[in-house]
Amino acid sequence: MNLFGTDEQKEKYLAPICSGESFGAFGLTEPNAGSDAGGTETRAIEDGDDWVINGSKVYITNASYAKHLAITAITGMENGKKEISAIIVPTDAEGFTIIDNYEKMGLHASNTTELVLENVRVPKENLLGKRGEGFKQFLVTLDGGRIGIAAMAVGIAQAAFNRALNYSKERKQFGKSLSEFQITQFKLADMALKIELARNMVYKAAWLKDQGRPFTKEASMAKLYASEISMEVADEAIQIHGGYGYMKEYEVERYMRDAKLLEIGEGTSEVQKMVIARQIGC
Repeated sequence: MNLFGTDEQKEKYLAPICSGESFGAFGLTEPNAGSDAGGTETRAIEDGDDWVINGSKVYITNASYAKHLAITAITGMENGKKEISAIIVPTDAEGFTIIDNYEKMGLHASNTTELVLENVRVPKENLLGKRGEGFKQFLVTLDGGRIGIAAMAVGIAQAAFNRALNYSKERKQFGKSLSEFQITQFKLADMALKIELARNMVYKAAWLKDQGRPFTKEASMAKLYASEISMEVADEAIQIHGGYGYMKEYEVERYMRDAKLLEIGEGTSEVQKMVIARQIGC
């Protein structure tokens, strides 16, 4: 919205998000269009001064608390290819249904929903940016989002490390604390190293974005590496806790469940490698 909206759209839709009256949300993923976001099937057909939208979206964050969201939809065909545009849709529009019944492995505090649009009618002025550039707009949005996901991964990894370090100092086996055993020290050293590397990758990608410089490659690298080491660190934290790590009381099992989605959302690890390969000229 901030990158592609008109001044009027920013005032109407972005201001309530900034003031805390509403959450931001966008609808890209569909049942048959995950990593292949270009496989969008939701359609918006012109009818007088309106768009009439039909389709569905899945795994959409925050829609239950958003007053408006931007979705991608096919608005026509150009040279045999789908013309995909972004359109702003009020969540209280007639025919718009938000289904909040996913049972997730982790990130239970994050609202994740399914959207169903049945003859949802919105004015043509709700087009976000230029017609036919919706897919490009969301790719730009995903680039920035990947830095956020990488930062989340670093936070989860740091929390898991902190728990493991503290536990290793308190837990005694064979007359010594776990932290006195070299094998535990090596585990903790590797965890600290990976977290520090991931954190600096996040900082670099964020700095490039703030400077207005290209950051697609760095964002994908940060997201790929941080999400994968987050899983590794959480796994080692559980291992250091032993049987206690498998129990909810000690919390480290939750870090692993939460971290897993970060290897999937905002583009899977496999998609990040595809992006990186393109960026380095493959």
